[in-house]
Amino acid sequence: MAPGGGNGMGRNATESGKSAGPDMLIDLRDGIYADDFVIAAVAWLDLFTWLSGNPSAPEEIADSLGLAARPLDVLLTLLSALGLVERRDGVIVTTPVSERYLVAGRPEFLGPFFASQKDRPPCVDLYEVLKTGDPAGWSSREDTKDWESLMAENLFAGGFTAAMDSRGAVLAPAMARAIPCEGYSRILDVAGGSGVYACAVVEQYPHMRATVLEKPPVDEVARAMIAEKGFSDRVEVIGSDMFASALPGGFDVHLWSHVLHDWSQDEVRLLLSRSFESLNPGGTVVIHDAHINAEKTGPLAVARFSVLLMHSTRGKCYSMGEMGGYLEDCGFVELGYVDTTGSRSIITAVKPPSSAGNMPNALRR
Repeated sequence: MAPGGGNGMGRNATESGKSAGPDMLIDLRDGIYADDFVIAAVAWLDLFTWLSGNPSAPEEIADSLGLAARPLDVLLTLLSALGLVERRDGVIVTTPVSERYLVAGRPEFLGPFFASQKDRPPCVDLYEVLKTGDPAGWSSREDTKDWESLMAENLFAGGFTAAMDSRGAVLAPAMARAIPCEGYSRILDVAGGSGVYACAVVEQYPHMRATVLEKPPVDEVARAMIAEKGFSDRVEVIGSDMFASALPGGFDVHLWSHVLHDWSQDEVRLLLSRSFESLNPGGTVVIHDAHINAEKTGPLAVARFSVLLMHSTRGKCYSMGEMGGYLEDCGFVELGYVDTTGSRSIITAVKPPSSAGNMPNALRR
């Protein structure tokens, strides 16, 4: 289970290609930090002035400006999606728009205009995350712990789980329809929050039974919310920490819905390797999330959401190329991709029917 986030970079429903409705509303919430990230890039880094004279690969930008790799990747993806930078043979360059308005010394330079807002707490937070790579306090409040720490507290965990349950009511039905459950009978919803996604799966596929794995105190919240939905007879809850112990065996499908985007690349690799180890041979892993395209140029709604995740967690929205590579390294095959709703999609992969000799590549290294 994971934080979500949205603002609109001044776009209205017509400009974004979305009419007023749940997709637009989810996008608004998902991108709440994106505008501030652009302000930080202009006013704190003066990034476009630097890039104008120094077209560079991301690694060179990080080294030259003292920036952490993860937040810089999120920033460059956002700026690409906005048309403010381009990637040419691995090099980041300015575009005509950013050259005209965001490079110091140009007649129409808007830097001072952006700088008038640079002391907003979210802008300061995002600049610090860029420099350190460490997540900031939840909601940019000075007295607030980061999201991971807060999730150990009953009051916050209960409220946050309820918030994600309300989003799941919109997203879960489309996700469930896209999951390949024919020939399977048991699904493990790892870090499944309120159980809203597990409930959607068993509702869509009456032959399926689901188990939600959640760490305390969220496991108790999940039991109560599943009971309220009337699915306690088909959806059980296991209280466990996915990082502290192996995943339980005996499942045909592993579902990671809005989970992996909270964690670092190394942690994502570890979790997917645990799926490979415990999933039934021939089983399917399903990653339901907001995914960046392989070129890291969008979609804009996902690039905006990635900023919130980068701000508040150790993760980001991973690209299809990144996630596919992690899955293949673990030994999964037959990768698939399906769009669902709310700028979400599922990536699927299969554990070979005979896993003998198929020890995950990531574990061989």
